[in-house]
Order: sequence, then structure tokens, then C-alpha cells
Amino acid sequence: MTDFRSEDKGNRNGGGIPGWVHLVILGLIVILIGYGSFRLIKWNKGRDVEQVDEDTSEYDVEILDQIFLLPSDKREGHEDDGRETILVLGNDSVTYDLSEDGVCEQIAKSTGSTVINAGFGGSTVALGTADGQGDIMDKFSFYNCAKALTQDGTKEILDAAWTLGDITLEQHAQALSDLDMNTVDTLVIYYDASDYIKLRPGMNPGDKMDPVTYMGALDSGIRMIQEKYPFIRIVCMSFTFCYAYDADGLLKNGDRVDFGNGKLTTYLQHMIDTCGETGVSFIDNYYGTIDEGNSAENLLDNIHVNKDANKHIATHFAEAIYGK
Repeated sequence: MTDFRSEDKGNRNGGGIPGWVHLVILGLIVILIGYGSFRLIKWNKGRDVEQVDEDTSEYDVEILDQIFLLPSDKREGHEDDGRETILVLGNDSVTYDLSEDGVCEQIAKSTGSTVINAGFGGSTVALGTADGQGDIMDKFSFYNCAKALTQDGTKEILDAAWTLGDITLEQHAQALSDLDMNTVDTLVIYYDASDYIKLRPGMNPGDKMDPVTYMGALDSGIRMIQEKYPFIRIVCMSFTFCYAYDADGLLKNGDRVDFGNGKLTTYLQHMIDTCGETGVSFIDNYYGTIDEGNSAENLLDNIHVNKDANKHIATHFAEAIYGK
């Protein structure tokens, strides 16, 4: 008879895996788990690195300037008087500060040019009514100024200025009336965001030249001047960032408020598109000048800029157009 107890005893004493092997394997497992945990904790914590001061200027917003040179053939037959004369058409952007800190005086200083300020405070680029016979301020709009300089004469502008009895309007209307356009080398069109705030439509898809729209009035006015005075270089300067009141009477960033005609940047794009189509230079005062973060240091109120902003705008213009 086979003794199964003796065979089982032999297997335990000589034929199985030694106990110390189990202990070694268990130890290796513990070590691997511990090392893995250490590496995970260290990775989550990160490591100390040397602090480096990085120049972030390359990450600044892109300025959207478009610079066009006036073709030489446009100057043929025009006699150069040897002086650079700049005519500025605008609204509060050029009339709010008429001191040496104002943008026109700063442009004169930056370029060494004779600058004629023909801005009319409270005006807009577009007409308020189709026939221009509504609000008397329509007489001072960019569209009407362009029409007066090229077709109708400035009598209506002068009469409107005297009717309102505003001395600045009177002086600028007279300056425009007395001006010989043959002496003008550069025309600057610089209006603030009043068209946006006063609900002038941005554009009319059925009539791109509609003067009651921002884009139509700008386009029409530019083309009238180009046809009458082809030797004048035209430069459009965009409005700056501003605030506007929404339907609830809350003051909001113009980028975020759409009154039905688009946001502030929509009007900016209208100007860019018009400049591209008419071949006139565009100076971007919107990006890289004032934003929500620095508005407290550059705006006097919701829309008017201070002297530092005026200096920056004038310097930007001089560098972009004259390389100064």
C-alpha cells in the first residue's frame, strides 16, 4: 500500500518553491509601488525654475493700418507750393480740445505741417435724414462738407453755424469757406464714434452709397473729393475705443453693445472696407491705443480722449504717413 502521508511530506520539504522567493517578490512589488508613488507626487508638485523676465511686446494686438501712396499721375498738372498743408475734417475728436494739447496741434508739431482744423463738434459722418434737411447738424456732416467743397459751396455750412451761434462752428465754417483746396496736400478724416452712438445705420445692402449710412456717406464723400481734387492724398483715421449706454441705461464697452446696426467694431470694419475700395490710407486708432484696461487713463469721459491719447494718435499718424 502506498503511504500518501510520506509522499506529501516529501513535496513540502524538497519539491516546492522556497519561502524566501515569495518574500523577495513581495519586496520588489512594494519597492515598485513606492517608486511609482514618489514619481507621481513629484510630477504633480512640479519643480522650481528660474524666473525669466519675458518681453511680451510681440504679443500686443495687431495694428490694422493700411497705407496707400498717391499715384504720381494724380499730381500731374498740380503746382506744388512747397509747403505741406493738412486739412482735417472731423467732429469732437478734433474740436473737444483746441489747445496745444489737441490732436490737430499735435499733428502740426509732429509733422511740421500747416494744419487746418475744420472740425464741427456734434456732427457725424452720415446724414440724419435722406435729404439732409432734418437736424441742422446734418449741415456739418462729413458727407455735406465733401459735397460743399466739391459741388455746392459752403454757404449752407456758414449759415448753419451763424444760426446756432457757436463761435467754434463759425470759425471753422469760415476757415473752410476761405480755403483754397488747391493748396491742400493731405485731407484727414477723423470722427469719433458718434455715428455708432447716434444710431446712424452702418450700411445699406441695397445702396452702398446711401448717405444716411456710415459706410455710404464715407464712400460717397471720399469719391467726390477724389474726382474733384485727385492730387489730394486722403487719410481716414478711425475712432478710438469708447463706452455706450445699452437699452437698460447701463454703461457698456462699445464692443459689446449692438444698437441694431452692429457693434463698434462693425463700424471700424466699414471704414477699413471703404478705405480699401477707394484706395485711401487707413490709420487704426482703435487697436493698440485705448482699451477697456487703460480707458481710465486715456478717456476724459465715455468718449473724449485726453492729451496723452491725442499725442499718441498724432505721433502714430506722423510715423505712418510721413515716417516721422
